[in-house]
Parts: sequence; structure tokens; C-alpha cells
Amino acid sequence: MASTVTTEPAENPSASPRPGYGQLLRTRGAWTFLLPGFAARQPFAMLTLSIVLLVQHTTGSYGAAGAVAAATGVAMALFAPYSGRLADRYGQRAVLVPGVLVHTLAGLTLTALALAHAPLWALFLAAVPTGASVPQVGPMVRARWGVKLQGSPLMTTAAAFESVTDELTFVFGPLLATALCTAVAPAAGLVTEAALTLVGGLLFAAQKSTQPQVSADSGHARVRHASALRVPGVRVLVATFLGIGSVFGGMQVSLAAFTESIGEPGLNGVLYGVFAAGNMLSGIACGAIAWKAAPHKRIVIGYAALALAASALWTAHSVLLLAALGLLVGMCIAPSLITGYTLVENLVPAGARTEAFTWLTGAVALGQAAAVTVAGQLEDRLWDGAGFLVPMAGTVLALVTLVTLRSRLVPRHANRTVARGVGHRVPVTVD
Repeated sequence: MASTVTTEPAENPSASPRPGYGQLLRTRGAWTFLLPGFAARQPFAMLTLSIVLLVQHTTGSYGAAGAVAAATGVAMALFAPYSGRLADRYGQRAVLVPGVLVHTLAGLTLTALALAHAPLWALFLAAVPTGASVPQVGPMVRARWGVKLQGSPLMTTAAAFESVTDELTFVFGPLLATALCTAVAPAAGLVTEAALTLVGGLLFAAQKSTQPQVSADSGHARVRHASALRVPGVRVLVATFLGIGSVFGGMQVSLAAFTESIGEPGLNGVLYGVFAAGNMLSGIACGAIAWKAAPHKRIVIGYAALALAASALWTAHSVLLLAALGLLVGMCIAPSLITGYTLVENLVPAGARTEAFTWLTGAVALGQAAAVTVAGQLEDRLWDGAGFLVPMAGTVLALVTLVTLRSRLVPRHANRTVARGVGHRVPVTVD
């Protein structure tokens, strides 16, 4: 029996050919998941820095603190897709509620071990479940937009809105973590992160009416749920987002090293803020434009611009030039991120989109963790600013992959039906 998602005019005010943010936010039921979703994803941006500040305080070593934080990031990147797959199969609430409980317990355990000056191996043991259980609220919000806006031109606007929301999260989250750890107590950041995750996650999970419906099995046949990674276009996007992660990780380390080398470490936050501002501004602009070019064409053009801008970073030898290049790089990131998330809507059946989104966010986190490690080694072993070679290499390699395999980003058949299952077929319309 065919199952097709339809959108009623009252649910989706998107009939206008000129989609915009005001129209998007008037979508019925959107605010019921946007507000708790923002609260639930805020702790994600606090986690890494809170761990670094706490562990450095208790061990006196930035190396140990960075290693524990990296273990958390890698665990999150590896386990996030499985969380997304379970959410697609059993529903977001069924995965989110136990997930936030585990994350809260693991985060508080890591805090207690650090304060008790436990050995480093014990901190690593606690860091793994802390990262693995990070609630994937961002992908879940994107999946809810997909249900609300099926077949709507507002999907690009929604992807842009979510990108801007992510950037706002990563602006306020680190500031809040720093303020708590320095003005209150070294453990205050991680404790607050755990508390916000618990409260925000449970509030978001309570919004059952907007979560994607789980396909019910009919008869006695057993349905096989294929991974979103089996879609060739998703694999191409994962490689693309790894390159984006290399920009975030390389910029974090290299900007800190550059400002330290010129004797102005306080400028690190300013320069990274300029980079983040470029990302937010271009994200806002992308959502306000009614694009005519197909997304699989836009992502190649946008990513080429990103690789070109990132390749110039290592040549900067002044604060003003580095700020200008950082702003440009930031402005090139948002279009690639937004278009990548938009492509998921075209390539992946609705029943696997949450998992697909988590593969992309996990790829960014994994690319960032690898870039932080490599850029740090380059800064230590070569010259000041050598870490900027990492964003260049990461984006160029990803661009080559993207251009070579760009045909896999094109849906093979418009309005095709994708059959899933063994003995029981559940066609899902894919635009």
C-alpha cells in the first residue's frame, strides 16, 4: 500500500513562490518544537569547552584536557548515526528520553571523576558514553521540518534557518561555558550542560504531535530498515561535510596559535567571532533567496568557493587580512551546509532522514576532531600558521570527491517510489 506525505495549506503556508523566514515561522506547529529544540541543542556547544576547562583545572594539562574532549567528540561522531537510525525506526521520543538520561548520568560521572582527580584512563572511560549519548536534537528538528514542509520551496529556507540556529548555539554556548567555569566553579559548565540537556531534551521529546511518524508493519512480514548510508548521494555528502569539519577544527587551533605568536591571545575570540559572523550572515541570506539553480549544482559552486577561500588562509600574516579571510571562509561555509541538508530531502526517503542528518553532523564532528589533532601537530612542528594548511587540504580533497561523484547527488527519477522491506513493500514518495 503506497504511503505518500501530503501537506495541507493550513499546515504549510508555502504556496508563494517567494519563501521567507516570516512565512516559515508561521508554519502551524513549528514553535512547539523550535523553542524546546533550541534549549535542548544549546548544551551541545558547551560540552567540549566545559570538559577542557574542567580537566585542565584538575590535571594542569591542556594536552590531557584536549584528549578527553576529543574522545567525547569521536564517540559522538561514531554513535550519532545509530541514534538517528533508531529514531527513524522507533520514533524520536523513544530514543531521546533514554538518551538524555544516559547523557546526564555520564556527564555528571565525568565531572565527579575529574574533581576526584581520577586517573586519565578513568576520564576516558566516562568521556566515551558522554559523547556517544549526546542527543541529536538538531537532526531531529530538521526531520520535523521535513514532515511539515514536504515538497515545499520553504525547505531551503528551513535548512538556512537551522544553520543560523546552529551558529547562534556555537556563539552563546562557549560564552556561557566559559563564564560558568571561570566565575562560578570549574565544574559549573559541565553540570549546567547536563542539566540543560535533561530539561531541554525531555521538553522536546514531549512534543509528540510534530515528530515524524514511524511506518507501521502490516501483516506478519518483517520489514528491513536499510541504512541511509546506502544511498550513494549521502556518502558523497559525508565526504563533503568532513571537509567542512576540517575548516572548523583547523581554524580553532590555528587562530589560537596565530594570536599567541603575535602576543595578542585575546584576539582569538574576536577572530573566531568574525568567522562565525560570516557563517551566520550568509546563512540568513541563503534562506531569504528563492533559488532557481538545482541544489546539486549549487553545492559544487559553493564548495569550490569555500576551497578557494580556505586555500588562502595560510598566506595571512596580519590580523586584518586574517579577519577578512576568516569572514570570507565563514560566508562560504553556510551555503554548502544548507544545500547539503536540502539535498537529503531529495535523496533520502522520509523514514531514514533523521539518520541521514546525523551522518552529516557526525561527519562535521569527526572532521573537526581530526583537524584539531593534525593542525596542532603542524603548529608544533612547522611554522606559526601551518595549521591553516589543514582547512585547505580538507576542502580541496572534499571538492575533488564532490566534483567526481556529483552525479550521485541527482535523484534518478522524479517522484519515484522507494520500496522497503522483505515481503512487505512500503513505497515512499521522494521528490
